[in-house]
Amino acid sequence: MQQQIMPAVRTAKPFLKWVGGKQQLIEQFQPLFPVSIRRYHEPFLGGGAVYFHLWDTGRILESAWLADTNAELVGTYLAVRDHVDEVLVALAQHEARHGRSHYYEIRALDRQSNDLTDVERAARMIYLNRTCYNGLYRVNRQGHFNVPMGSYKDPRIVFEETLRAASAALKAAQLRVGGFETILEYAQPGDFVYFDPPYDPVSKTASFTSYTNDNFGDQEQRRLASIFTELSQRGCYCMLSNSHTEFILELYGDFRIELVRATRAVNSNGHARGAINEVVVLNY
Repeated sequence: MQQQIMPAVRTAKPFLKWVGGKQQLIEQFQPLFPVSIRRYHEPFLGGGAVYFHLWDTGRILESAWLADTNAELVGTYLAVRDHVDEVLVALAQHEARHGRSHYYEIRALDRQSNDLTDVERAARMIYLNRTCYNGLYRVNRQGHFNVPMGSYKDPRIVFEETLRAASAALKAAQLRVGGFETILEYAQPGDFVYFDPPYDPVSKTASFTSYTNDNFGDQEQRRLASIFTELSQRGCYCMLSNSHTEFILELYGDFRIELVRATRAVNSNGHARGAINEVVVLNY
């Protein structure tokens, strides 16, 4: 099937800062992507860099199915997709009021019984993401966002062009809250699936498990590898990112494995920051 040529004005890209986001790796991923994709699936959506790139370059020919276990994240994408004007208005209000007291007042809303609209929740998440320390999304065991305010002098909170481009891209996608196992309900032969799970830690201090209040350990990694194999046998094209560890190399030893160089800026061990090898697993 011939690749679609899309207008050059499309400039969709992530509007959230996200630990492990793939924006920095897109250039290295470029030769690994299929030339054209009938249906696209991404069960660990996160910052959405891969989806936005594939949509932006016209590779997705029919439909996209995007999912994540983080309900607040998915709700934010839905609000940006369906109500971008209202989200922009709410962000402008946050920008006008931004300061230490406003930040902690907004951060505390998930500890209260306040009923927020979908737009208000989305604007809250974007505002906190743009102004919190290092752009982290981290919750405690109660599911409360607990990242302190960052020390940015003049953070950019309203970025209309980026949000409008993302809204246009997301209109081509189905979004849902769910675990990676649900991919088995949707993926069909010939579909392209990209997995970007929480990474296998390269050391004990490198583990980051507070993306939601659920952990993603060795058992989940093994289950994901079995689903990767099952989808491969089904006739899907699969691509997966993860750490360059012995455990991951063993799990995916029957598949093609490529190395990419990634910069990690978040780690409790300063010596573990900087450029390191990561793996891309492919079944094609």
